[in-house]
Amino acid sequence: MKKRDTKKRHQKTVYFASELYNINPLIGNAYLAEAIYERSHGRYLCILPQDVEPVGTRSRAIRDQTIKTLVSCDLALFSFDGASIEPATAVEFMYAKFADIPAVIFRSDLRLAGDSSDPWSLMASYYPRSVRVLIDGLKTYKTIMKSKHKKLDEVIRLAGQHSSADAQRMCDLMAEAIVRALDKASKLKPVMPKYLREEVYTWLSFMPGIRGNKKKLRREFEHFLEYKVQKDLL
Repeated sequence: MKKRDTKKRHQKTVYFASELYNINPLIGNAYLAEAIYERSHGRYLCILPQDVEPVGTRSRAIRDQTIKTLVSCDLALFSFDGASIEPATAVEFMYAKFADIPAVIFRSDLRLAGDSSDPWSLMASYYPRSVRVLIDGLKTYKTIMKSKHKKLDEVIRLAGQHSSADAQRMCDLMAEAIVRALDKASKLKPVMPKYLREEVYTWLSFMPGIRGNKKKLRREFEHFLEYKVQKDLL
């Protein structure tokens, strides 16, 4: 029991923001979250929005629960894959920065989709307490494929599940890089001044227009803040 309690104290929750509206990201998010947990030896527990059960089924209830889940986490992980940043992920990233949550941004997309030194929108760059992980996913996959079984034909590759094994290895490599980035992000000092913390978190509870009792909502965000202060996150 003591070992389990010690492990839990050192464990950090990570909000995992990514596209989740079709089978590819749903599978990819799950694989990567599990790989991060394994590669970090349980130190980083990813919270997948696709697994969060909202209080109610209406879109606003889902959004409200997502915001509270994000603020409650120790760190946040953002997938910036795609021709442009997925809209919900972009909003979640900005909200996390308002809350001064340490963040890791990862991109496995080889396409250049930015107007700065980063391969994404300039307006999502240069925020403090943010660490980048850039890996060419397709190149990494092909390198693994050629090094392990370059002479196999497509039928043998598929029948022997070699393609999924290569994809899993690529996922493991990405997870290893993300764990190192999470370690770095968790050590970055807060940007938010101590004298502003209570006012900022009170504002964060009101700003999105989350439905519910305002006093109860404010207390909930005060609890998030107290938790973060106790863990030296703020």
